Amino acid sequence: MFRQNRILIDLDAIRHNYLLMKGQVPPSVRVMAVVKANAYGHGILEVSRTIVEAGGNDLAVAIPEEGVLLRENGIRANILVLGAATDIAAETAVRQELTLTVFEPEMVRALDEAAENIGKPALVHIKLDTGMNRIGLRTAGEADALALALSQAPHVRVTGIYTHFADADNVDGQGDMSAYTHQQLALFHELRAHFDLGIPVHAANSAMSLVAPEANFSMIREGISLYGYPPVPTALDFRHALRWETEVVYVKDIAAGESVGYGCAFTAERPMRVATVAVGYGDGYHRLMSNRGQMLVSGRRANIIGRICMDQTMIDVTGIPDVAVGSQAVLIGTQGNERIGADELAGWAETISYEVLLAITTRVPRVYLPAGGEKR
Repeated sequence: MFRQNRILIDLDAIRHNYLLMKGQVPPSVRVMAVVKANAYGHGILEVSRTIVEAGGNDLAVAIPEEGVLLRENGIRANILVLGAATDIAAETAVRQELTLTVFEPEMVRALDEAAENIGKPALVHIKLDTGMNRIGLRTAGEADALALALSQAPHVRVTGIYTHFADADNVDGQGDMSAYTHQQLALFHELRAHFDLGIPVHAANSAMSLVAPEANFSMIREGISLYGYPPVPTALDFRHALRWETEVVYVKDIAAGESVGYGCAFTAERPMRVATVAVGYGDGYHRLMSNRGQMLVSGRRANIIGRICMDQTMIDVTGIPDVAVGSQAVLIGTQGNERIGADELAGWAETISYEVLLAITTRVPRVYLPAGGEKR
């Protein structure tokens, strides 16, 4: 590896966060680990194996291809595809024993036909749209139509029913959920009454699982909290699983009046020492952090100056001792007594921690630290 720009993934932190949530719910409540989108940039295979080894048996992906990848690599856990079931994926999903999301009668009929042809049952979860207005059935009439289609599909087996909350991370000073979330929960109870009440139920995402025990039901879905970024205030000891570090490739002094970077977007008001760091928006480091973000160098915060380039970024290291070519720069993680998290980057980039983690491109190598490995 010639360019020392890398991601360190602490799989022990993933395991810790999973078991932390498992310990917050009754033994009867399962914890589904959401590993879609390459496990939020952390590595879908490595994270899934860690969850299974920790005793987990429920994983969630967004698209069938992600589920197939897990199956092809020996993952035998329950795998729920959160996206809408499609005809084109029906036979592959049935063969691979993926659980598909259904909410329209046509979906059920296509899966029943595929299952009959293959000779294996089609596994499904019913999706209720209680206010997200994304996918899912929305009315009592739609619920009755789906229930009828399921009763006429002998090769389709319902193994769950669920919804998703649109405003779960909006809580008041006492940690109570919003009126909109209360409304969604009430509608969920109404709509699910149209189906067999013995079906396993899941509704709580990372936020709801922390603020609303009444929404835990049979299973909770842990997404961003699994990676160390709970979306609501909590005293629980979640651990960030991802560290992003790179290196200084050049250090120079500039005079007052000199500009730095494209568009002359930064002009020095005083003599400055400037370091060029081997990372840019080509690596997924958001350009919107230009002239507002920071990195850690020698245990100190260094301001980004000028526009972030595709492959390089300039930072102000004036007054920071011992900065030289080869010095480590930390983008996400701890150095000395300072720490920068993905949530802080998200504030600079006017986005959310999810996107910051997902945005890191594949040209940045991932290095996995196993349980008991070196902690950075």
